[in-house]
Amino acid sequence: MSELAVAAFAAETGSHLLEAPRTAQFATFARAFDENAFLRELARRGFRWLARSDAAFPRRLLSVHDPPPGLFVRGSGALSLLERPSVAVVGARACSSYGNAVAISLARELAAAGAVVVSGLARGVDAAAHRGALEAGLTVAVLGCGIDRDYPRAHAQLAERIADGGLIVSEYAPGVEPAPWRFPARNRIVAGLTQATVVVEARERSGALITADLALDEGREVLAVPGEITSHLSAGTNALLRLGATPVTCAADVLDALGLAAPPAPPPVPPPSEPGLAAVHAVVADAPTGVDEIVQRTGLAVHVVAAALAELELLGLVGQADGLYRGVMP
Repeated sequence: MSELAVAAFAAETGSHLLEAPRTAQFATFARAFDENAFLRELARRGFRWLARSDAAFPRRLLSVHDPPPGLFVRGSGALSLLERPSVAVVGARACSSYGNAVAISLARELAAAGAVVVSGLARGVDAAAHRGALEAGLTVAVLGCGIDRDYPRAHAQLAERIADGGLIVSEYAPGVEPAPWRFPARNRIVAGLTQATVVVEARERSGALITADLALDEGREVLAVPGEITSHLSAGTNALLRLGATPVTCAADVLDALGLAAPPAPPPVPPPSEPGLAAVHAVVADAPTGVDEIVQRTGLAVHVVAAALAELELLGLVGQADGLYRGVMP
């Protein structure tokens, strides 16, 4: 029996299947299933089907202990994209501004070096990773629902950008609604498609840690971004580091795990030479800082600090989020 029939039956019955069930219900379904008609409808809607038995099915995913019957594929990217050096970048949905900035910067540099960034299109770190990768290369999104769904809906435009050159994949056929239990299943595909998994931020029971555990189960590299010991959003990543995960301090740490060379670094933006700008930049480069503290530490007037911060933002040296200013990662 074809893998497509298994996937179509799973969609119709709301179940999760890896193999054809030995039931009378499935036997009845299989006899009536018109595979060619199903494929024609997929093609009409701009989707593709990549069966587990197909030679183009990604070898890394095939090697996990529970590969899906196949992948529904959306997007204009070549299927060979799923075989390129790739890394999962995952983390908290309710991430901090720091986590968002790190995910964007890491993904951008990894994509620039030729790595395919894979994530789950969720809010927070996932979306930031996709956006960062799109600044320099291609990315793959893995859904925990039907291939025809943009979930969350707020990411419909992001999904369009990903599909324009990249790929969106799911083991779930069109029409399958998102459900809580589908997302851990989705995470095994995120981990299975990639050589390494980077966790940017994660609470103690974050879904990102499920992805990390699945990657470890398959003998893949797991890396984590160190975080503040007082932050709940860093509890999961710091726990991974205690267990032996590779710390990530820059994109080169991840590229080493992938066996890729970092691209030539652009010339660094020189620090500001004007004394007022230099003083403000030095403060925010130390740690995220509010305007009042900058005024106190520099001794400059509030309007001078405000003007300096605006100029530093225009120069790309400083960013602002949650009322705090911080130095921008190179």
